[in-house]
Amino acid sequence: MVRLMASKVRLYVEHPLGEGQSVPLSREQAHYLFGVMRLEEGVVLSLINGADGEWDAEVVQVGKKAGLLLCQVQTAPMQMPPDLWLMFAPIRKERTAFIVEKAVEMGAARVMPVQTTYTQSANRIRVDKLQAHAVEAAEQCGGTFVPPVDDLAKLDRVLADWPGDRQLMFCDETMVGRSAALTSVLAGPWAILIGPEGGFSPDEREVLRGLPFAHPVSLGPRVLRADTAAVAALTVWQQALGDWG
Repeated sequence: MVRLMASKVRLYVEHPLGEGQSVPLSREQAHYLFGVMRLEEGVVLSLINGADGEWDAEVVQVGKKAGLLLCQVQTAPMQMPPDLWLMFAPIRKERTAFIVEKAVEMGAARVMPVQTTYTQSANRIRVDKLQAHAVEAAEQCGGTFVPPVDDLAKLDRVLADWPGDRQLMFCDETMVGRSAALTSVLAGPWAILIGPEGGFSPDEREVLRGLPFAHPVSLGPRVLRADTAAVAALTVWQQALGDWG
């Protein structure tokens, strides 16, 4: 099939993708493509669904409240991230959204908001909004996988149910110059834990240090904001154990 008009639009859909597969649009998607982006019949855009890679699809029906796309050819295979969870204590709304977006861009497979002793913004969590941010980040950064964003859970409950084969890197500002070496641990399932703006409580820090699967890591001599710490921690892990090369 010949491209009639190329488009840089990239859209996440909850529908199977494959050659010749038709993809119906929701009212919101139709409004975005045809009302906001002004796409017309014949335009080709990119589709992802988190399972089938990236596909070119042509607009074949345009409507104010609906529309139809037709898959043409796969343009990128499905690329899964490393088996890495990002756990963080929620902060202000816009900064929490930033953490979710960067987690998607940097290759987290699961995003887990957790409530710690000093967490101050737990009542502001909207999982549906955060999941929408994850979708938007995948659309914009060229990813084919969208990590799930979990409901807020208490840290002690998460640790009590911890899978035995998963290692945990927790970022502790008191560990400057005394961090565990990640490269001494074999690659495999991992998680990163970022504390709240007030840090971990003494009790939480004692519990974490006593866990056989937990590895304390310093992010340097400067105290980082929680959202900056998330990006720094993901960078440290990816450089040591991830898929950066």
